[in-house]
Amino acid sequence: MKNIQIIDGAENCAYDIFAATDGEFALIFPEGTDIAFIEEIYARGGEQELDVALKNIWQRPVKKAQAQGIHGIIFYELEEKKKYYPTRKDEEAINPDGSRLR
Repeated sequence: MKNIQIIDGAENCAYDIFAATDGEFALIFPEGTDIAFIEEIYARGGEQELDVALKNIWQRPVKKAQAQGIHGIIFYELEEKKKYYPTRKDEEAINPDGSRLR
């Protein structure tokens, strides 16, 4: 299982973590990526399969204190964050001027 953190645009976002099977994770995060935006996930197609995968993932919440790492992040309603993750890899995040974020 791989852990996915959810970050959305709601003021009361709790940054929840959920467990995904390897297959579900691969469906959401293309090879080598660990950042995803919900609009892009659905734009790739397979809406029915994604709906089922996300429904299953939501049934597996992980308490933050018990999480063994975060393997991916899904952003909801935060398209303005895309400029920081052009490669959709967390370790390659950049600032608006193109310098590395970390």
